Amino acid sequence: MKKLVAYLTTGYPDKNFTEDLISAISPYVDILELGVPFSDPVADGVIIEKANGLALQNGINFQDILDIAKNSKIDTFLMGYFNSFYNQKIDMLIPKLKDYNIQGLIIPDLPFEEIQTYRKLFTENSRDIIPFIAPTDGEARVKQILEFDNSKFTYLVAYAGITGSGKSESLDKIIENIREYSKQNLFIGFGVNEKTAKEKVKNVDGVIVGTAFVKTLLEDNLTSSEKIARIVESAKIIKSSINE
Repeated sequence: MKKLVAYLTTGYPDKNFTEDLISAISPYVDILELGVPFSDPVADGVIIEKANGLALQNGINFQDILDIAKNSKIDTFLMGYFNSFYNQKIDMLIPKLKDYNIQGLIIPDLPFEEIQTYRKLFTENSRDIIPFIAPTDGEARVKQILEFDNSKFTYLVAYAGITGSGKSESLDKIIENIREYSKQNLFIGFGVNEKTAKEKVKNVDGVIVGTAFVKTLLEDNLTSSEKIARIVESAKIIKSSINE
């Protein structure tokens, strides 16, 4: 069965809402990405950037995010920018991830070469640092990144650019290269929503949905209950469509 990974901006509009949303959506998704709000999210489009800013304005802090993760009933990763983790003294953070039921980290602005600095620490603590592959990566680069990686999944970026921009690129060759060097699950992110998920999931093992969910978080005309209901329904639709 194809997998659905849900990205949620943690702490918007508040901690309790995020906890309620996680509880409601968990039966319909396979993996949870808790977005760590950051003031300059370079890989994210305007929707997630706005949610990041509002969450920070509302006072979300890193300990809140850890506490939210600890209560999650499904595999949970923290997704954020390196500065957020560095400020938590990353050498001390990685060993305590398991205490909060966090499977690993997803850090889009940390290059492969810099990941190696922390690889041993992740391995020793049985935590993952999720690798990113972009359509612009050649076969040699794919091999370098994936040949010795044993993370739960590989994050395939659907196009060069920021989240939510809806671009489209041919991915046949890059997927072929990834399959050559990795047996791990391959999930595709960027531009995935109810309309595109069925097409995007072809030849991969699942989809990562972020902007489509976060957009609903920002709809001020909806009550909290309505936002949760709409996101859950969207997750159901996407999970069904990728498994048709």
